[in-house]
Amino acid sequence: MASAIDAETLRAYRETHYRVLGDMPMTLRIDQPSAALAALHRALGVGCSAFITAANPFSQRCDDAANARRQLALAQDINALGLHAIEAAGEHPDNGWPAEPSFLVPGLPLAEARALGQTYQQNAVVWSGADAVPRLVLLR
Repeated sequence: MASAIDAETLRAYRETHYRVLGDMPMTLRIDQPSAALAALHRALGVGCSAFITAANPFSQRCDDAANARRQLALAQDINALGLHAIEAAGEHPDNGWPAEPSFLVPGLPLAEARALGQTYQQNAVVWSGADAVPRLVLLR
């Protein structure tokens, strides 16, 4: 299936460093197994997680205040699912795009990750199953 997302944007998503903050900091990379993520999954007793943002819908920059409001709404939606969001940031190593406020959500199933991403007008989410390999999941 063809994507509505241009090749340059897709390449940037694949090159981005998905940094998880909090008690067990780690950096996730697309399609690269993460021992730290596997350890987090084991510690929390979950078999999956999603790295997700509400910021910059469809990769169109918003100001910090708008992104903060969107992130707060996403945090409330995650909380309503009974899950915990860990502060995170998506940051490309060298394209000049500011770090994007994000969350790692342990235990968020793929279907719910897709639904949240679509609700918040995202092009993609990053989802990891039991293998702890972050994968780019395109939403359009």
